[in-house]
Amino acid sequence: MSETGYLHNIYSGRVQGVGFRYQTLHVARGYDVAGYVRNLPDGRVEMEAEGGAAELAAFAKAVAERMAGFIRGVETASGTREPSFKGFSIR
Repeated sequence: MSETGYLHNIYSGRVQGVGFRYQTLHVARGYDVAGYVRNLPDGRVEMEAEGGAAELAAFAKAVAERMAGFIRGVETASGTREPSFKGFSIR
């Protein structure tokens, strides 16, 4: 297997109860990315995605633009690894 890029974001702000996961899933369908989005117990939202660097950057930018009124902060980690997801889902 070849390595792929990954992006791991933790969004803070008013990101639960506002359709964040659904909107992220909807945005993901327009990009060649795989991964998931889920609510965390502390009120933040976690998003993990894999794909090409340009696709990941465009996807993350689109999520940030779509949910700009709700996001107050983003913790980001990225790099490369063996692919581990098929499709994009809400967890």
